[in-house]
Amino acid sequence: MSDKLNFSLVSPEKEVFSGEVDHVIAPGTDGEFGVLPNHAPFMSTLKNGVVRVLEGETVSMRVFVRGGFADVTSDGLTILAEDAVNLNEVDASDLAERKRAAHEKSLADPDDVIAKRQFDYLSAVQEALAN
Repeated sequence: MSDKLNFSLVSPEKEVFSGEVDHVIAPGTDGEFGVLPNHAPFMSTLKNGVVRVLEGETVSMRVFVRGGFADVTSDGLTILAEDAVNLNEVDASDLAERKRAAHEKSLADPDDVIAKRQFDYLSAVQEALAN
């Protein structure tokens, strides 16, 4: 039995991470859950939030996900996210500028659902980055 968890996190654009870790904590729609090596199999939907990857007791990576699925099997944990952003790679000033532009666009056209969704998404990423 391995003392490490095989973990893979992918979005439609790219594979965000693949490797062995000690522990993963994910934002399930029914509540946050943790997965350790040799965890019992299960599947869960994910809500928007932060996936935390731990090495020992230290959080080594934080990834903001916009929905998706988590699948725990005997092989490990796979997260299929609708969108994923490694918070270690986010430029805070670029994020603030993109958020401002989305906000202005949604104010200019209140019926622009895409601009509103983008503003809400960028606000959630910004909040996750601050915490």
